[in-house]
Amino acid sequence: MILAGPQATEALGRALAGRMGPGDVIALYGDLGTGKTTLARGILRGLGFDGDVASPTFPIVQPYEALALPLWHVDLYRIEDAGEAEELGLDEALEEGALVVEWPERLGTGLWPQALRLTLSRRSEHERALTAQVPAAWEGRWPPRR
Repeated sequence: MILAGPQATEALGRALAGRMGPGDVIALYGDLGTGKTTLARGILRGLGFDGDVASPTFPIVQPYEALALPLWHVDLYRIEDAGEAEELGLDEALEEGALVVEWPERLGTGLWPQALRLTLSRRSEHERALTAQVPAAWEGRWPPRR
């Protein structure tokens, strides 16, 4: 899928939000500056959040509990060992809410099997290519209508 700019990336996130439910994980792969946080912002907007959305690189986890679907935005960029992620209590979020995880490769083999895996790559200064690995849990929900 080709995303023609940040607006298209955010629109995809908004569309994804309408298809999410408790227990869902969206894993966002891609180099720095490819639009992972923009996509996460769109998801949060689609769930009703209208404040500032920044990548939670320093706090690692930014919970958004007061949404239609509680969501934790997670950035694992600073995690050096997959075992460190266990201390974050991410499974707790999946009981009633969902996760959006940037840099999920830092989990090693610990990524949830039901995770929708989205990879963003740079095609040009403004265009991004998005590829998806769609698990059974997301069949019928992917691709979302934008």
